[in-house]
Amino acid sequence: MKKANIGILTFPIRDAGNIPLLNLVDILHLLANDIYLITGSDGYTFFGGDKRIYTYGVEHKGGTNAFTRIIHYIYTQLKISYKLVKVGGQVDVWIFFIGGDSLVLPMLTAKLLRKKVVLAFAGSSIQTLKSANDNLFKPVEILSKINCILSHRIIVYSKNLIKEWNLEQHRNKISIAHKHFLDFAKFKIKKQLAERENLVGYIGRLSEEKGTLNFVKAILGISEKGGDIKVLIGGDGQLQNKIERYLDENNLNNKVELTGWIPHDELSDYLNELKLLVLPSYTEGLPNIMLEAMACGTPVLATPVGGIPDLIKDEETGFILEDNSPERIAENVIRVLKYPDLDRIADNAKALVAKEYTYEAAVERYKKIMGGI
Repeated sequence: MKKANIGILTFPIRDAGNIPLLNLVDILHLLANDIYLITGSDGYTFFGGDKRIYTYGVEHKGGTNAFTRIIHYIYTQLKISYKLVKVGGQVDVWIFFIGGDSLVLPMLTAKLLRKKVVLAFAGSSIQTLKSANDNLFKPVEILSKINCILSHRIIVYSKNLIKEWNLEQHRNKISIAHKHFLDFAKFKIKKQLAERENLVGYIGRLSEEKGTLNFVKAILGISEKGGDIKVLIGGDGQLQNKIERYLDENNLNNKVELTGWIPHDELSDYLNELKLLVLPSYTEGLPNIMLEAMACGTPVLATPVGGIPDLIKDEETGFILEDNSPERIAENVIRVLKYPDLDRIADNAKALVAKEYTYEAAVERYKKIMGGI
């Protein structure tokens, strides 16, 4: 494949988006001549010093109501479009990544410049807003549908997502691939499962679509029926105050450790302390934290959404939640901790990610996709 100049475009991102974006940059670095990145907020801080790429920053200001949120969102799209025009002559293909599914103005700009456009879903803006009962769900749904029509190629992490995210009409231009790969020198077993305490954890954004509050409300049931079990919650987000208030009102502070945001370099140490990682999400693409836990020999209990069922087979490579209600979460946490052959589950999961989630495999997947555009 002749190497092209590739542009990556995201909505301004928080810390949580840096590692998925870094993985994509690492993959494309082998496939592209030059890489141009338009991002913002923590993303610009993180990538600003990366000598492999040309990075352009865009800031986004939130709003206090629907009107100001819409105005600021449109203004941010205009700023992204301006940056796209500024570097457009250097770029052959634009990849719209985190938050890119609803950036219609930059998409139209790229099309007017006669550039090829790839829409790579890191997650679904529609499903995220819907899970949070956000009143901007419908406008964003319209924008996302327009971008799916305009794009030359759509990339999703799993075949399951085609139906789950209502993408059936675009099957002819959908490719199944992910940009996930693991550093197995970092994410490895440091502490055997039998040596770990009964510590159950959630690590990720403290947000509605992640089902975080459902997990927090399950802690009472876990404590009542599970005995001496402690809980770790790592992350930050809009639900933090609500979670702290719930724990305080229900006298659970002595059973729960709130770590705040965990730097990626420290994740392996935390995962090696957990006996179980719980991911009770309403919607997912393919969560990095799940793969990292599996590599560390930490069993995962998760809802069967997005690409999760491709990896987690109940009582084979992990455990599946029937639903993410607090009652089901509590029941299943106790089921897992009492499971008689937990080491076998952990070994199966570790072997699976060691085989499928290498850097070489990720590069090969994207090489085929980019070569076919």
